[in-house]
Amino acid sequence: MAIEQTLSIIKPDAVGQNQIGNIIEYFERDGLSVVAAKMLHLTQEQAVKFYEIHQQRPFFKDLVTFMTSGPVLVMVLEGEDAIAKNRKIMGATDPAKAEKGTIRGDFATSIDQNAVHGSDSKETAKVEIAFFFKPFEITKRVQ
Repeated sequence: MAIEQTLSIIKPDAVGQNQIGNIIEYFERDGLSVVAAKMLHLTQEQAVKFYEIHQQRPFFKDLVTFMTSGPVLVMVLEGEDAIAKNRKIMGATDPAKAEKGTIRGDFATSIDQNAVHGSDSKETAKVEIAFFFKPFEITKRVQ
């Protein structure tokens, strides 16, 4: 197994419900380490650029509105097979289909307000991490 990094975002709904610590616990419990983190309130321009891959989809406008509605916590998670592990920890995008014990199964309220975002591939993770973090902002953790 390879040590990887992935981007995770705790979205405005979960931040607003004061679930940051609870969500980070899910990652750490499953062997992922936070190696960078920052609280941001995304601008319209940042949200449009970050989610531009979805701009032709019908939910794009609502996604941008939601992601700019309040603060988010962006993080770089690191660990063995971090991308796949993070996606498993998050659970299905639709919380109605997410298993209990996953972040979305336990904290998300709807498919639109689903608590977290995570990179879906190594290529996406590299681009998404660079969108929010400069290399010197990412630390190494002693394991």
